[in-house]
Parts: sequence; C-alpha cells; structure tokens
Amino acid sequence: MRPLVLVACLLLNACAAASARSTATEPAPPPSAAVDDSCRTDADCEVKNVGNCCGYYPACVNRDSAVFPDRVKAECARHGTMGVCGFPEIRGCSCVEGRCEDVTDSATPVR
Repeated sequence: MRPLVLVACLLLNACAAASARSTATEPAPPPSAAVDDSCRTDADCEVKNVGNCCGYYPACVNRDSAVFPDRVKAECARHGTMGVCGFPEIRGCSCVEGRCEDVTDSATPVR
C-alpha cells in the first residue's frame, strides 16, 4: 500500500476514533490541508516528509503540496497509536496515471 494512502488511513481512523470517544468538538482541518499527490509530469512530483507515528516518512507528492508530519505525529500521540517504523529509500518520483508514485530500489532493504 502506498505510504500516502497509509497516512490518509491513519488520519481518518484517528479522527473516527476521536469522534467516538470525545465529547469536545475540534474544528476539522480545511479541505486544503490534504496532501496533494496529483501530477501531469514527473517534474510535478517531489519527495517530501509526510510523517507517520514514528516520525519521518518520505513519500512522493505534488511539489507544491503542503505536508503535515507534525499533525500526523500529534494524532498518533493523542490516540496512543503506534506504527511500523522504517521507510523505503525513495530513488525518485514518477507521475503514473495522474498521481505521484515512489521509485524505489527493490534491492534496498527497508530501514
């Protein structure tokens, strides 16, 4: 599964769990707070730190997209969520069917 999808799932699950357990209402982040991985060419893509529960996690996203690694880490801490630590070594990015995709060396072990 793509790292960006994992981050999105983590955030959605954390938000759903928070809604079920909390009576306090927090404002939802604006729609523009989503990480954008759309592209037209390879040049539209760039490796950025999207974060995970362990901290640093690189992924290919649109070069103009904002990323929110601190928000991801804060959600993990707030809900006691753990993650699998380590990340792929991304060699570059490609635009595949309108989405930025990681180019990794399959021979390189995950750290």
